[in-house]
Amino acid sequence: MKKLCEIAFIIIILIPYSIFPQNKNTDEINDKIMQSIIKGADYSIEILLDENGKSRCDYDIIEGKWHDYEPPWHTGQIIYALTRVYDITKNEKYITSAKKAGDWWISLEIKDHPKLKGMIRAIHGAGVDYIIYATVTDGSAGLFRLYDITKEDKYAKIASQAGEWMRQNMYEPNSRMFYDAVDPETGEVKKEWSPFWSDRKNQVLNDVARPNNEGSIYKDMFEYTGKEEYKNLFIDLCESLVEKQGEEGLWMDFTPNDKTEGSFHPRFNIWYAESLLEGYDLTGDKKYLNAALKTAKFYKNFQQKNGAFFYKNYINGDNDPYSISGSTTAFAGILWLRLLKYGVGKEFKDNIEKSLNWILENQISANHSDKNLARAFPEIRSKSKKGILNVYNRDVGTSFCLRFLCDYYDYLNNQK
Repeated sequence: MKKLCEIAFIIIILIPYSIFPQNKNTDEINDKIMQSIIKGADYSIEILLDENGKSRCDYDIIEGKWHDYEPPWHTGQIIYALTRVYDITKNEKYITSAKKAGDWWISLEIKDHPKLKGMIRAIHGAGVDYIIYATVTDGSAGLFRLYDITKEDKYAKIASQAGEWMRQNMYEPNSRMFYDAVDPETGEVKKEWSPFWSDRKNQVLNDVARPNNEGSIYKDMFEYTGKEEYKNLFIDLCESLVEKQGEEGLWMDFTPNDKTEGSFHPRFNIWYAESLLEGYDLTGDKKYLNAALKTAKFYKNFQQKNGAFFYKNYINGDNDPYSISGSTTAFAGILWLRLLKYGVGKEFKDNIEKSLNWILENQISANHSDKNLARAFPEIRSKSKKGILNVYNRDVGTSFCLRFLCDYYDYLNNQK
C-alpha cells in the first residue's frame, strides 16, 4: 500500500518547476491564468456543489465516492472562491452558484432550540459530532463577501447572528479566546473537554479554547453593523494572537498543531496570519503586520523547490511526503502576495512564482476520464487503516487555488 501511495504522489511532486520562459509576456500569462480559473470555477459549480448547494467535500479516488467532511466550512470556502472568480470574470453564473451555496449555508440556522436559537448547526462531522466555532467563523467569510456583491442582507445577517451567539456564550475574556465546541443537542459549551483531544484525560484551557480568529468574523460584523463592540472584540483577538505566537511564527499551543510531536497543520497558522493582516488594515498597527510577516517567513522554508507543500510537517524540518496540499501552496501564496502589496514581501517573489507554476502545472486535465477529478486542483490525503487504503482529493485544493489565481491575476495586471 505504501508503495502505491509513493508512486502516485511522486508523479505530482516531481513536475518541473517553471512553466513560463523568461520571455513570456503578460498577455500570455494572463490567458493561461484565466483559462485555469474558468476551468476550476466551472468544476466548482458543476461538480463540487451538489444539487442543494452543499460542498461534496472529499472524493475517494479508489472508491469513486464523495464523503462529507465539515460541510459548512468547505461550502464557505467554495463561496469565497466563487466571489473572487466573479470579481475577475463578472460572469453571473458564478454568483448564482455562490448564492445557492449561501442559501444552503444559512439554512443551517437554528430557530427552535431553547439554548441554541440563532446559532448555526455547523457540525464538524467525521467523528467530531459537535458544532465547532471555527467551522462557523471561517466558513462565514464567503457569506460576507456574497453580501457585499449581492446586497442580499440574509447572508450577512445570519452569519452575524451566529457570531453574536458565540460572543455571548463561547468567549473567555480573561484569556481572550473562544471555546471550540458546542453540544448540538443540549447547547452546552464544552469548557473542560474538547473532541479534538478525545484521548487526553486531563485537558487544560489551551486544549478546549483557542484565539479563534479564522475568517475575521468580528471585523466583518463590525463593518456590517457599525457596532464598536465587534471591532473591539476583533482587536482583542488580534492582540491575543500576537501574545500567543511562538518565536518561529506559529501557534503551537493550539490544535490542529501538535506541540507534543512537533507537527503543524499546513493552513491553520496562515489563517491566523491572514486575520492579523485584517487587523493591520483596520488599525494600521504594525505589530499585526510584523506578526503575519513572521509566519510568512517560516512557511518560506517549507515550500519544496517545485512549489509543493506537504500536508503534515514538523518544526525540525521533517515531513510526510504522502499527502500533497495544493491549498497550502495557494494559501501561502495568498499571504505572500498580500505582504508584497504592503511593501514588505519582496523576499517572497520567488516563492510566489513557485506557487503559481505548481498550481497551473498540476491542475488535473479537463480530459481526465473521471469527471469528479477533471479540472480540479490537487489536495491529496492518504489514509490506511486495517489494510484498507483511502486516497482522497479534497475540494479545498480547488477553493484556495482559485483564490490565489485571482489574487495573482490582479497583482499581474496592476503591474501594467
